[in-house]
This record gives sequence, structure tokens and C-alpha cells, in this order.
Amino acid sequence: MVASGKDPREEVLQAWYMDDSTEDQRLPHHREPKEFVSLEQLDELGVLSWRLDADNYETDEGLKKIREERGYSYMDFCEVSPEKLPNYEEKIKNFFEEHLHTDEEIRYCVAGSGYFDVRDRNDAWIRVWLKKGGLIVLPAGIYHRFTLDSDNYIKAMRLFVGDPVWTPFNRPHDHLPVRKEYLQAFVQKERSDHAVDAAA
Repeated sequence: MVASGKDPREEVLQAWYMDDSTEDQRLPHHREPKEFVSLEQLDELGVLSWRLDADNYETDEGLKKIREERGYSYMDFCEVSPEKLPNYEEKIKNFFEEHLHTDEEIRYCVAGSGYFDVRDRNDAWIRVWLKKGGLIVLPAGIYHRFTLDSDNYIKAMRLFVGDPVWTPFNRPHDHLPVRKEYLQAFVQKERSDHAVDAAA
């Protein structure tokens, strides 16, 4: 049997550079022509991802292993839709405000889908489409935002190390130590690596 070489995560996670349109935030917002972003490029920004078995999350050994290895002791569920979320319009507006957290943001999509937008090294928006079976980890200190797509529904498992702290720090919060640590680990490191390559 020949391996296809396709990353299974690509079936539950896609990413692309966004256009500058202010049209409905739930639309895909592709650039013209479309500019896709690889999972490796997301890894380089500290954005990690897995493909898991969302139909059997209670017994999934893959999820159990990730939780053990990464210390995700807390777990709950969040359903986002006009019918399920109290104060939906206000909440979805808040989620779409650009912000960062002092801890990782971990979301495992067990039903539906949604968009997590993250900033690249040059401050351009990358839209990450998370679908059923995808687990995404946004590193502490990365500027990001969330919105539903046009299907208007996601059910996500939220994971956390210890007691959850969901406090968003809306941009600008560049003075926070966690932001400086993120820049040092993922932005400045990459720039210095390129400088070394160029000098070689």
C-alpha cells in the first residue's frame, strides 16, 4: 500500500491569508488569487493542531494522550450558535475583537465549524478554518480572534492547564510579559534564523 503523503489534519483544518474586506465576518474572506497557508507555517507561529475522532471523544486514546502530555486537566464544552449562546450577538462581537491570552487557547471541535484568525509575523491575518475532528492550540501571547462561519454553529471542547482563566486582553497589550515571550519564541527567532541562512 502506498502512503498518499497527505496530512490527515488537512481534512479538519485549512488556513489562508485574509482579504481586507469588512463584509460579513462569517464569510471565508479569501484573497484574490487565493493564498493558502500550510500547517507547517502555522506550526512556525506556534499554532499546533491534531486530527482526532470527534464521534468518540469520551474514549479517544489520542485525546487522552494529548491531555496527559500537555497537562490539560480542565475540560468543558462551549456551544456557539444564535439558539444556544445567551447574548449571542454581543458575545460573537466580543470573540471577534483582536486579543491575546496569558495562557494557551485550546479548542477541539466536536461538531460544526468556525474560524480562528491569527496574526502572522508581518501582522497579516491568517484565517484558520477548524472543522469537526480538529483540535487547535493557540500559544499564549498570540493576537487572535474567533467567529463562526456561515453555518452559524460550533460545539467545542475547551481544555486548560489547571483552573481556567478566559481573560482576553484586547490589542494593544504588547507590554505584557507573555506577549514579549511569544515574540521572542516565534517572531524574533524566525527573523534571526533567516539572517543566519542569508549569511551562510
